[in-house]
Amino acid sequence: MSEVMKAVRLHEFGGPGVLLYEDAPRPQISADEVLVRVHAASINPPDLYLRDGYRALPPDWQPNPIFPLILGTDISGTVSAVGEKVSQFKVGDAVFAMVRFPHDLMTGSGAYADYVRVPASDLAPKPARIDHIHAAGAPMSLLTAWQFLVSLGHDVPNPFQTFPHAPIPLGGKTVVVNGAGGGVGHLAVQIAKWQGAKVIAVASGKHEALLKDLGADLFIDYRKADVETVVKDVDLVLDFVGGANMERFLPLIKPNGALFLVNPLGFSGHAEAAQRNITVSTTQVRSNGAQLAEAGRLLDDGTVRVVIDSTYPLAEAAAAHRRASEGSIQGKIVLVAA
Repeated sequence: MSEVMKAVRLHEFGGPGVLLYEDAPRPQISADEVLVRVHAASINPPDLYLRDGYRALPPDWQPNPIFPLILGTDISGTVSAVGEKVSQFKVGDAVFAMVRFPHDLMTGSGAYADYVRVPASDLAPKPARIDHIHAAGAPMSLLTAWQFLVSLGHDVPNPFQTFPHAPIPLGGKTVVVNGAGGGVGHLAVQIAKWQGAKVIAVASGKHEALLKDLGADLFIDYRKADVETVVKDVDLVLDFVGGANMERFLPLIKPNGALFLVNPLGFSGHAEAAQRNITVSTTQVRSNGAQLAEAGRLLDDGTVRVVIDSTYPLAEAAAAHRRASEGSIQGKIVLVAA
């Protein structure tokens, strides 16, 4: 096996044009890691933030990595080699993973490449009934929805709040999913339905047919109506958009209900939430191979499906990032290795 591979690397922070497809050293694995030949890798928001140097963060929070670095966390591929302590995977196995997240949040996990080293604990068997493109689109988005709605799966202290995030039973409940057309949102709609919830999907009008096909009971085009004027007495609002005025969701939630925020930065409604007896909670998604295998069974039996917005050759990662920056993504953008 050659010691050189192709990869998309950063030598500086900046716009999509700083992503360079070039030769790079093939990674070496440790005793508890697996070397995966990448067939596809998907794009997630942290990839865009890191490429840009996390400029939205305060200066003392921004990364100071050693260049060059390789972006990306989500992969689907084939096991090429296993470390001496790894027994659960063998060469030739089809696998998928979210790689070392958030451990490599500021340095990149190496997914935009022909090969990536993956801790065995992050890895799961690829669902047999879907291809590598759809499998690569799943890990971060699927684990985010799973850890918010089904099981947190770890006891690591919450970086955003003093208490651990706790999913709530959704059987018979009414759930609003804001940002339902995106990578996490369209999976959250399906998982909430699988759990027995009535789901109200909020997105732009282009997503209406898809989201109803995925099981949404009601669709609201946020460009035509404000959700807070149309809906009331819901049990849970899942906000996958963030930004200004997240407090607007509080009046439509029942007492003892909950508001789950994927990006809580800027939320200022804690006092109002306490007054209304509403739990406001968030969590940061973490790599977890066992959870990914469990959630992957829903992909295998067709209960949940990953929607692909578009695909690009790995060599055209810059174009894929430009597409991601345009917004109005329906599902996931995936890079396909040569």
